[in-house]
Amino acid sequence: MSESGAPKKTPPYLRWFDALSPNGRGIFLVSAGSMMLVIMAALSKFMGQKLPAFELVFFRALIGFLFLVPLFWRDPLEPLRTERHWTHMSRGLLSWFGNSAMFWTLTHMLLADAMALQFSRPLWTIPLALLFLPEKVPMQRIIVAVLGFAGIWMYARPFTEGFDPNAMVGAFGGLCAAMVMVTVKRLSATESTRIIMFWYSFYNVLFAIVPAWFVWVAPDWSDMPLLILIGFLGIAGQSLMTRGVHYGDTTLLAPLDYTRIIYSSAIGYFF
Repeated sequence: MSESGAPKKTPPYLRWFDALSPNGRGIFLVSAGSMMLVIMAALSKFMGQKLPAFELVFFRALIGFLFLVPLFWRDPLEPLRTERHWTHMSRGLLSWFGNSAMFWTLTHMLLADAMALQFSRPLWTIPLALLFLPEKVPMQRIIVAVLGFAGIWMYARPFTEGFDPNAMVGAFGGLCAAMVMVTVKRLSATESTRIIMFWYSFYNVLFAIVPAWFVWVAPDWSDMPLLILIGFLGIAGQSLMTRGVHYGDTTLLAPLDYTRIIYSSAIGYFF
């Protein structure tokens, strides 16, 4: 609504988005967010040659949080008026575990392998959604998720000499990511995207401080542009995905994560 009380008009360049179905909006936003997070992951793998994984998690969270703070300049106390502090904190803790697992695998495995292990998330998301969300899951979505997970299982080579123990960390990160997605869906029923992202970033910074302190390596000033870009892409990608989950069905959007394998394989091959 505008100040005069009239409905706020959608800008012409966004009318195509309004014309999409709720699931269509969710698919677009989650796909765009996935691309940003893959680029962030590639940059993080590069920076992992200089900085420990826990320190990269801290920088990603801190810089993302600093990008969010200006959104509340009109009403700095807005985030404090939430009534779901415990849910936000739980989501923040799960996100920290998931991000730490992701950054660990990024710095210890090939980019495509590390990203692929994150995609056990849809396998966990569907049963979690059935338990905690009022969604009906068509058989087609279950089949897509199972086939995708079977591909990841073969990719990880769990019973061969090529198996990397770091894959277990990646699988744990996938479970945490699935729990985060379900939590975000529940939060989005009452909370705005920016409130969800504020507490996500706040708790990620809080939980990341101590582990980063014990492994701290002072970055060079020349590293700061990439660290800032990692933080921006991380918070922008998460914001798009959070908004996308608000629009679409969780069990429909979760298998879209598998597109990240294509993105990360292409980036890993060329760069």
